[in-house]
Amino acid sequence: MLTILAAGSVFFPGLFLLSKQCLKYIPALRWSEGDAVIVSARLVSSVQAIMASSAGYIIASSCDDIIEDQHWLTSAYILFAVPYFVYDIYAMFMCYWYKLRVKGHEEASAAPQHMGSALTSYLRREFLMVLHHVVMVTVCFPVSVFWRQGKGDYFQGIMFMAELSTPSVCLGKILIQYKQQHTLLHKVNGALMLITFFICRVLLFPYLYYVYGRYASIPFHMVPLSVPWHCNLGAALLMAPQLYWFSLICRGALRLFTGSSRSRRPPPTTAAVKEGQMDGHALPQPANGYSMRSTEPEPATH
Repeated sequence: MLTILAAGSVFFPGLFLLSKQCLKYIPALRWSEGDAVIVSARLVSSVQAIMASSAGYIIASSCDDIIEDQHWLTSAYILFAVPYFVYDIYAMFMCYWYKLRVKGHEEASAAPQHMGSALTSYLRREFLMVLHHVVMVTVCFPVSVFWRQGKGDYFQGIMFMAELSTPSVCLGKILIQYKQQHTLLHKVNGALMLITFFICRVLLFPYLYYVYGRYASIPFHMVPLSVPWHCNLGAALLMAPQLYWFSLICRGALRLFTGSSRSRRPPPTTAAVKEGQMDGHALPQPANGYSMRSTEPEPATH
């Protein structure tokens, strides 16, 4: 157990640092620190999502009995992935920190100038996402590894596959961050994100209830009354933030495909540039050619 936890503790932060260093120092790239941090964090999230989805597919496809069948990969991947959620809280903060320090629109005047105030602002703005990660480590981890007692690996595998929507969410955040909303890639990715998030996260628990109903030979509407109350409570608490984030994605998709997204903002004023320079961080021209400013809010999904 400790070996797998240690492997995850090394792999995810190590991949983040390796990716950041490559983006900063490869001669053909030489991205700024902020660019490298933001893209590296999204890359690690996408890698974790692909690994989790692959593990979930292997587990679910190997279970004939959805309650009794077991697969060694279930507990192994849970242990491996737990450090990711701890690391990702830090990675999200670093992304938030660098975005604050380069923004040129109205938030710039209110951007915290010190790490402590930035951390407070980050926890306030990203409270739901941070809470989600904390719950995954403190509640879902012990429940999945110890409380289940080896039962329901099929359901755990299906829940791993919910991460299938994450790569498109990460790519969408990167494109928004670098003002690429006008590109065909952003529109195609937006449609893919909407579809995969709805299927993999919104329909997740209804599907699990449906599968259990077939297994137990009971009608779908009777399943909530047939399972323990804490299962219904857990499903409701996990599904609630998914519905909230899906509503944000739908709003973004509506703006994207109806052409009502915000128009491009004008270049930063002289006062805004001077403000950045007074802080010792003049707004740099990113090496990748993208602007660091965002024109619309991101859905806080991951």
